[in-house]
Amino acid sequence: QVQLVESGGGLVQAGGSLRLSCAASGRTFSTETMGWFRQAPGKDREFVAALSRGGGNTYYTDSVKGRFTISRDNAKNTVDLQMNSLKPDDTALYYCAAAAGLLYSSVYADSRRYSYWGQGTQVTVSS
Repeated sequence: QVQLVESGGGLVQAGGSLRLSCAASGRTFSTETMGWFRQAPGKDREFVAALSRGGGNTYYTDSVKGRFTISRDNAKNTVDLQMNSLKPDDTALYYCAAAAGLLYSSVYADSRRYSYWGQGTQVTVSS
């Protein structure tokens, strides 16, 4: 099993920045691909960003490209999401997720491919 714990959420004004962090424990060798998803009230969970263990495969949803950066520290078993130029539409509960295998461009955004999930951290962006 893999346990994921997110931190770093909060309330920020539009245009501001937040950095989310996710710490993995347990069978961390089963975290080849790690990603972030988010779910706003009344909406489906949506993909935000993901990257492979080696960092060679990195993916972002179009709405966050150029504003968000995903990174990971394999030695510390953490994955971070730096969020800049935040908008009210970014308001959501953000989840960290891990997949045991390497996900490619056709499936990285499919939440069903991720076996492990954190509890989520709330991000609220005020206008």
